[in-house]
Amino acid sequence: MTMNDKFCPGSSRIRSPVPEDFTCPDCGASVEIWSHEFKGKCDNCGHVVFRDKTPSCIQWCSYAAQCVGEQTYREIMEQAKEAEVHLKK
Repeated sequence: MTMNDKFCPGSSRIRSPVPEDFTCPDCGASVEIWSHEFKGKCDNCGHVVFRDKTPSCIQWCSYAAQCVGEQTYREIMEQAKEAEVHLKK
């Protein structure tokens, strides 16, 4: 597969992020985490909330950096490392 002008369906929520609501485990407030992010901060109590799943195929696809762009790819990979450490606790 070549990544000419086409993108895989798995990256659509990365290239065009949408907000998702999560519940803060500390205070129960709603926390917005965008589909291209691994974490969000609770506006009510300041707790950092992590999503349990990775956003998509970005972590394993060999075309990921081309598909979503170098900067977005780096940011996602940095967040993925942080989330992995947090979720192992």
